[in-house]
Amino acid sequence: MRIKKNKEPGTIETKRSDWADLEIPLGKRTRKYRMLEILPGALSYTMILLLFVLSFISPIVGSYYLLLIIATTLVKAVGVVYRTVQGYNATKRADKVDWHKRLADLEDPHGSYEKLMLVKSREFEFDEHVENLKMISVGKDLVISEKELDDNGKTPKIVFPKPNEIYHAVIMVAYNEGLDTLIPTVEAVKKSSFPNERTIFVFGYEERGGEAMRENAKILTEKFKDDFCQFIPVMHPKDLKDEIQGKGPNLNYAAGELVNYVKKAKIPIENVIVTSLDSDNKMSKWYLDYVAYQFIVHPNRQKLSYQPVSLFTNNIWDAPAPMRIIAISNSFFNIISSMRSHTLKNFASHSQPLLALSQMGFWSKKTIVEDGHQYWRSLFYFHGDYEVLPIHVAIYQDAVMEETFLKTLKAQFIQLRRWDYGASDVAYVGVRLFSKDRKSIGKMSFMPLFAKFMR
Repeated sequence: MRIKKNKEPGTIETKRSDWADLEIPLGKRTRKYRMLEILPGALSYTMILLLFVLSFISPIVGSYYLLLIIATTLVKAVGVVYRTVQGYNATKRADKVDWHKRLADLEDPHGSYEKLMLVKSREFEFDEHVENLKMISVGKDLVISEKELDDNGKTPKIVFPKPNEIYHAVIMVAYNEGLDTLIPTVEAVKKSSFPNERTIFVFGYEERGGEAMRENAKILTEKFKDDFCQFIPVMHPKDLKDEIQGKGPNLNYAAGELVNYVKKAKIPIENVIVTSLDSDNKMSKWYLDYVAYQFIVHPNRQKLSYQPVSLFTNNIWDAPAPMRIIAISNSFFNIISSMRSHTLKNFASHSQPLLALSQMGFWSKKTIVEDGHQYWRSLFYFHGDYEVLPIHVAIYQDAVMEETFLKTLKAQFIQLRRWDYGASDVAYVGVRLFSKDRKSIGKMSFMPLFAKFMR
């Protein structure tokens, strides 16, 4: 793949350079875009109002409508219980696996396969592990679709990198958090079973955070500079053009500096996996090994992202009771999502290859929900040939808690309101789905994209 510098600092360009078309419009929207932005709220209010309107117009029809809502809720409740138990068991079993050892098996796949081929084990995805060793060592059962053909119509050579060639880059972003929040997050990465000498830690902090954040960056750099391959503090300047105030622009800027370091250090960019972390995240010690393992065994690794299970339990017993209920409910939702791979999307902390991120211009700088939006951004960039793989171990996050109960309630409302901005992707996807210009969705056919849109 021919790589050259792009006009945007820190990005890598192949023959495609249309990542700018992936951006959300700022300012005045088209009439179609604005109508699609209104659609989610309009449907929600309409469904509620129908209960009252139908009771006056036709009580019988209103009764059927109410029964339909109750029946749908009942079916969903049964599904929630089933998927919650299933997801909890999967997470519990996956956390018992020595993913560092499984990753090490890939160094010598042929020898490891001969040792394990006759072993019977009920360990989580053990049979899949043996099949992966066979696939890599023997080279069988590799199916290359038309989407994987290169520009000359030829099947590209499949390369499975060795575990010792893989680098992890962890980007932690912060605005005004204190060291009592930041240090435990870095410590959790440091304690990972993945070798620290191949882990790059990037601390992206906001200039808007003031002198306190600059001092925190100095303290963190001094404390952890010898614990990783490289500890890189990056200050995101305030008031840059075409950016909102949020996590996405900070991530973008930090990722650009990461690319510059990777190029300078002559680390193969195609072997670097980026994980974005919030400042309160504590990753499972197996997480980086687990992601590296999945990255290696999937030939289409650049067109995948890797989604852990986000559990809001760090401070669960310190938070007020209402916040505990909401945090547990959100944790259940993420456990359920991990078992529904056909609907799984990026959420909160997730991992994606640095090469792919750089080609698409990293994350959006124009939305406050850059995590969920990254799914659609990646899907359109890769013309539908993109998936999110579940990683069945946890990244632990904080439940909402402030100094007083009233401030906590307000902060919880703000968090949920921010997540609700994910509805803005309805317009982002809709204008491409219903466009007469087929270039907007590339090689994707209408029905598969419509199915993803409806989910």
